[in-house]
Amino acid sequence: MLAELRVRNLLLIESAELALAPGLNVITGETGAGKTMVAHALDLLLGGKPRRGIVRPGAEEAYVEGVFEPPAGFSADPDLADLAERVPLDESELVLARRVVPDGPTRSYMQGRSVSAGELRLVGSRLLAFFGQHEHRKLMLTSAQLEILDAFCGAEHLAARARFAGMFARAREIERELEELHGRIGARERDLDFLEFEIAEIDGVAPTEDEENELERERGRLGAVESLRAAAATAAEALDPQDGDADGALSRVAGAGAELERAAGADEALDALASRFGSLTFELQDVAGELRAYLDSLEADPQRLAEVEERLDQLGRLKRKHGGTIAGVLEHAERCRAERDRLAGADEATGRLERELAAAGEELRAAAAKLHSARVKAGGRLAQRVVSELGELALADASFEVVVTEREMTTAGCDAVEFVIGPNPGVPAGPLRETASGGELSRVMLALLSVATAEGSEAVVFDEIDAGVGGGTARAVGERLRTLSAGRQVVCITHLPQVASLAERHFRVVKRGRLRDATEPDVARTEVERLGRAELVEELCRMLGSDGGDEAARRHAENLLRAA
Repeated sequence: MLAELRVRNLLLIESAELALAPGLNVITGETGAGKTMVAHALDLLLGGKPRRGIVRPGAEEAYVEGVFEPPAGFSADPDLADLAERVPLDESELVLARRVVPDGPTRSYMQGRSVSAGELRLVGSRLLAFFGQHEHRKLMLTSAQLEILDAFCGAEHLAARARFAGMFARAREIERELEELHGRIGARERDLDFLEFEIAEIDGVAPTEDEENELERERGRLGAVESLRAAAATAAEALDPQDGDADGALSRVAGAGAELERAAGADEALDALASRFGSLTFELQDVAGELRAYLDSLEADPQRLAEVEERLDQLGRLKRKHGGTIAGVLEHAERCRAERDRLAGADEATGRLERELAAAGEELRAAAAKLHSARVKAGGRLAQRVVSELGELALADASFEVVVTEREMTTAGCDAVEFVIGPNPGVPAGPLRETASGGELSRVMLALLSVATAEGSEAVVFDEIDAGVGGGTARAVGERLRTLSAGRQVVCITHLPQVASLAERHFRVVKRGRLRDATEPDVARTEVERLGRAELVEELCRMLGSDGGDEAARRHAENLLRAA
């Protein structure tokens, strides 16, 4: 049940609070006063999309909050399990809220915690069934009629329909895969030749990342022979010149070593340094010898450089064609092998998919037959219930039939549903979309909601469900709404005094002007007020087209309340 509704800065509504109760609650007011804003506030709580320009001029944001009393076992709903880990849903009071800023994103809240609009919609749909203005027009759509019949069939049927939709999607996936495979088979020989060529090209080069790295290093060395020779020769000459007259580093070090030898034994500290100096002398001699050996081995090899360049060019061509790296080339080769194997076994795969598709088709036809049988059986029951309801809605002589016919298979099965009505005796019945007037559509909608879609909801909101209805029929609609509210909460936005007089709680939406001074009007302001007995009589008089000073209107209003 919706216990409280709070609205701030929602277009005309600057501030409003509604304390709702079980039973029938009605909201009335002049056309244009802002009743639609109350309906939109409820739609926002259910995750609906905010309308453009909905924030009151001059306000930073619009805010809507609803306090609900969730039904028993609400938090145990398996579809809410993930959300329940983040939001405490097992409390006796559940608060949903929505913030809307001009030209910006909305913010959704549950128990004061941020949630997505989808999560708000998921929870809201389990707390409140909302039927907006012109909802009855949807009855003209055969798809909507199918949805109503399926809802009447019950939860088990809806689960079977969901399973059918999954089976249908899988069959379509097999069809697409088979169609693709047939297309590939038509060009299989060409594709196989191309794949074999690419595999052979890569295998013929046999690239590896280690080889590429080694070749890069070798190319760098072969291309810099002269620079390497000059550096090694200069270092060797500096250590041990080939010219006997030159004085190299080794001869100078040897002379210094001889001096240290002569002083050996005089001081342990110097002896330690002399030992290290001797090691350095031997190291320099080794380096000088190795530099000479390196020079002897270092020869320009143009042929080898050409071979290295050619091999690197082979690797480069492969990289440019297949991914930019040797790793990419090797991955491409593996993909080609996998595709080659798949095409080579295409005949076997085709046979397997054709068998799977045939089995899926049989399974779908059997499941569709079960859905059809359930719909035909439920259609008869639904028609009887609707006829009974229409009798309570001033259509006692009306006939109603649910016609289920076969059609091309869709995700919902192989059925098309058509509601057929005969509003008047002696007049041939016809499809609802062609036969019923606006008022008759409203009553059929209310009858269907009473026996089908709203049956399991503890709180139901109707936004002008009584459109197109008047006179004694309006009283019958009001009585049906009151009956529907037994054991649940019904909130009805209405223009009909016959409906309003039956409410257990009545709210009036009033638009008031506000002046800054005598010449500059401010933004219009709408208020929502709960009516007592005296105010209720005045409101009923207004709804009857008069005012509280009209004695006839007052008597009529009083009579409506007494009859209620």
